[in-house]
Amino acid sequence: MVAELSPLHLMDDVLGQAMIFFNLLLIAFLVWPMCRESWRDKESHTMRLVTITVLSIIPIALMVLTATGYFYTTLRLSGRWIETVYLVIIWNLLYQTVLRGLSVAARRIAWRRALARRQNLVKEGAEGAEPPEEPTIALEQVNQQTLRITMLLMFALFGVMFWAIWSDLITVFSYLDSITLWHYNGTEAGAAVVKNVTMGSLLFAIIASMVAWALIRNLPGLLEVLVLSRLNMRQGASYAITTILNYIIIAVGAMTVFGSLGVSWDKLQWLAAALSVGLGFGLQEIFGNFVSGLIILFERPVRIGDTVTIGSFSGTVSKIRIRATTITDFDRKEVIIPNKAFVTERLINWSLTDTTTRLVIRLGVAYGSDLEKVRKVLLKAATEHPRVMHEPMPEVFFTAFGASTLDHELRLYVRELRDRSRTVDELNRTIDQLCRENDINIAFNQLEVHLHNEKGDEVTEVKRDYKGDDPTPAVG
Repeated sequence: MVAELSPLHLMDDVLGQAMIFFNLLLIAFLVWPMCRESWRDKESHTMRLVTITVLSIIPIALMVLTATGYFYTTLRLSGRWIETVYLVIIWNLLYQTVLRGLSVAARRIAWRRALARRQNLVKEGAEGAEPPEEPTIALEQVNQQTLRITMLLMFALFGVMFWAIWSDLITVFSYLDSITLWHYNGTEAGAAVVKNVTMGSLLFAIIASMVAWALIRNLPGLLEVLVLSRLNMRQGASYAITTILNYIIIAVGAMTVFGSLGVSWDKLQWLAAALSVGLGFGLQEIFGNFVSGLIILFERPVRIGDTVTIGSFSGTVSKIRIRATTITDFDRKEVIIPNKAFVTERLINWSLTDTTTRLVIRLGVAYGSDLEKVRKVLLKAATEHPRVMHEPMPEVFFTAFGASTLDHELRLYVRELRDRSRTVDELNRTIDQLCRENDINIAFNQLEVHLHNEKGDEVTEVKRDYKGDDPTPAVG
């Protein structure tokens, strides 16, 4: 403090100059082994090498300044340099602590997912159902996104603290505010004034754009680690939350960037009103799909992972974007459907609140068959199948007298949509085997052909018997 108030008295302080010189020499001697080890370590991070190199060169540079007579400058820079060293040490400790916390959180997510898979496998073994697959962000992607945004936040914190230490010595940013790029008319306290957009404003807009872009790119992973992994949320809820937050970040970032460049809302509202009329006709479908996408995210008639049928397309919802939703059909093809279709057309969601669905297996037996035996055979096939639910119970109905068959329906329920095709296949095979064992004839259409000769007095009848495949000719 005394040196800053009376810097001219420092010229005669030879003892102080000598002490500072030897202290800097001692610091350089102590720092040098650490720098040498870091330079030899090939796995050291580039930023760490640069930081250590700069911190090790500064004492030597200050010694040169002291020897050449810039003692006051050395004192000013030495104080800031020591504070910067403390800042680097504290920042590194905080950074390693945060990384440790994120690593523990990532392991917790992996453990919970492994536990859920194990419970589903146990359930599969007990009930014969395959474990449901909920859409989740890949753990590697979560780690990468979380690490990137953590680095961004930590470097932002370091930059703020570094600026607080060196702000009285750095004048470049104040100089940028003196460079005027353009003027614009604004209002202050109800009066019209002329405002300037400076180089500093442009730099702030660029930094704000970069921060918004980094948040949009890496926000899902950070939320998954810090918030969503601790909440017991329904399927697809985390995707809706991150998507809506991305929209909010885009809106806030755009307002911040345009505001720093002098483009305020009062200047855009007339342009927006004019564009809304023109775009309302030219881009009606795009705006309709955008609004429909917001409705889907808030109302959630469909979610990521739901099995839906819309029009002639059926599949699983894999992506919900601003304009369209992607459905992966059962042939693994991706079908892009505009969001407006989900709001205006009839939509069947097979798994919105419950994944239980009904199956109807139709069977026609020959006339003269024992109907009670048919009923018992069908119920036996259903009740003994591991994927068929016992509540509601399977039911058998004799529905109609067909042209060649006595029509029956076996109605049953399965827990998961993925079980439908496999259950139908296995039940059909079981029913066929049980019918053969119980002498129940599964009927088919019979065809009788009557042939008349030229005289018309002889009739040949060819009859297809339901017990065989070869036609049996008969003469009558």
